[in-house]
Amino acid sequence: MKCFNEESFKVFDVEGLDERMVAIRANIQPIFAEIMAEVSARLSDDVGYETFVHIAQHRRRTRYAPENTWSAISDNKRGYKSQAHLQLGIWDNYVFMYLSIIDNPAKREQYADYLAEHHEFPDDFVYSLDHTKSEFFSVTAGVEKGIQRLHDVKKGEFEVGRIISRDAKIWQEDPQTYILETFKTLFPLYQHLNA
Repeated sequence: MKCFNEESFKVFDVEGLDERMVAIRANIQPIFAEIMAEVSARLSDDVGYETFVHIAQHRRRTRYAPENTWSAISDNKRGYKSQAHLQLGIWDNYVFMYLSIIDNPAKREQYADYLAEHHEFPDDFVYSLDHTKSEFFSVTAGVEKGIQRLHDVKKGEFEVGRIISRDAKIWQEDPQTYILETFKTLFPLYQHLNA
């Protein structure tokens, strides 16, 4: 299975929208496609229904090169942002594997209510409150406030999972297994939120 390497991170050094998109299509999207096809197959087996892989194309961009890029899995063939979904993405300094609730989905408050009662995440998990920023926090520090913000703020967002920093030793070991195991840990949460 293909996986990220130093060349993947260097994509974000490429100047210019068109030039960076060429690099993303060549160096990152094939990795997304291969890993997420495997994750989707495993998720479909777990939940008992078909799930679909979506890879960000950044088509609305006309001027600025993307600072990150991502792929997603949902049970909606046409899109993913309307529901809680799984994301695999990359910034210039880390790769992330998240369960994501972004862009004001219809069941945002229900998602927050469920998370408020079921937020026992592994200690090495992190969370993000804005998918457009690279900032993240340990789940051991303030995750309850992040979940409450998702509930109370109309444009509130919440993403939770793991990251692998650019300089992590795991890149020389077995990153594929780590990525797949992270998503497996997120499968029950995905299933409950989308029941």
